[in-house]
Formats: sequence, structure tokens, C-alpha cells
Amino acid sequence: MGKLGVKLGKRLTKNRPKGKVEADLKEVVTGEEMQTPLLPGAGVWQQPRRREQQPRYQPTDWDDSLPYGGKVYLARKKKPDSWLCILLQVMVIGGAVGVVYYAWYHADHFHYHVTKAYAHLGHSHAQATVGHKLLNGKGVEMNHTAAMEWFKKAADQGHPQAAYNVAIGHLQGHTTGLKPG
Repeated sequence: MGKLGVKLGKRLTKNRPKGKVEADLKEVVTGEEMQTPLLPGAGVWQQPRRREQQPRYQPTDWDDSLPYGGKVYLARKKKPDSWLCILLQVMVIGGAVGVVYYAWYHADHFHYHVTKAYAHLGHSHAQATVGHKLLNGKGVEMNHTAAMEWFKKAADQGHPQAAYNVAIGHLQGHTTGLKPG
């Protein structure tokens, strides 16, 4: 065992010539064979400088007659919003209040229009729901022909309840668009 606590075992020394092993051991243990360090001053330890030895930072534009040396910026006066920005804010708030009023006092009609928007996107459940609303007249005027059209669209996408309603509508004599056979 050397100064640094490095020990070469028998495995490392088995197939190496004796002079090479001693040179490696000398380099590892004592560090005498070290080459030039990669960083300047890396091999030399320097004592850190004390605070008294370091120059203190002195700002060049400091004014002792002002609080905080005059480095506090005063708040600037805020510019008022333009009339276009104010108009846009009023319109957004008014639209939100209008939608809340419409959804609260005309919930069935609102639900019909939202569901119809999803039905136009191709959702089979929404198409069947629009068909039910048109068939029963809930939130909209009763229209059996339009209800059967929506049921047919939903049944074509595999909605089972809509397929049943198309069959019942055909048996009751409504225009369903089914082909005979």
C-alpha cells in the first residue's frame, strides 16, 4: 500500500514486466511522473484571497444625497387603453352575459343547438338525440320527417336505438328513406 492508499493486486502484475509495474506504481502512488497539467495552475494549490485583499466595488454614478443612491426608478404613469380595446372588452363581456342568459332561460333550445352542432360533425349519439328532440318537439318544433332523417344518419353509423326508431317510423308510415326489400 502506498501513500495514497493505492494497491496493485496480483491480477494487474501477472503478465506485465517488473519495471513497468514499478513505474506505474510509482506514478500512481507518488505522482512523480505526472506531465504538464491541462489547466494552468492546476497542479499548484493557491490560498484564496481574503476579503480585505479584494478591492470593494464602488459604483461610479452613486449619489449619497438621494435615498438608495438614486437607483430607484419612479413609477411611470400608465397610458389609458385605446377605445378599440375598451370596445372589444365590452363586447366580450356582453356576449358572455348573453350566452349565460340564453343557456339559463332557454335550456332546451340551447341544448338542441349544441347537440345539432355535434350531429353535423358526425357523432352518431348526437344525431340520435337531435332525432328524439325533433320527434318529441322538445326545444324545437315537431318535425317527423327531419327526425327520421337524423335517425337514419345515426343508424347508418351503427347506433342501435336510432335503427330501432327508423324501423318503428317506417312501420307507422313516416318517410324514412328505407328501400324495400
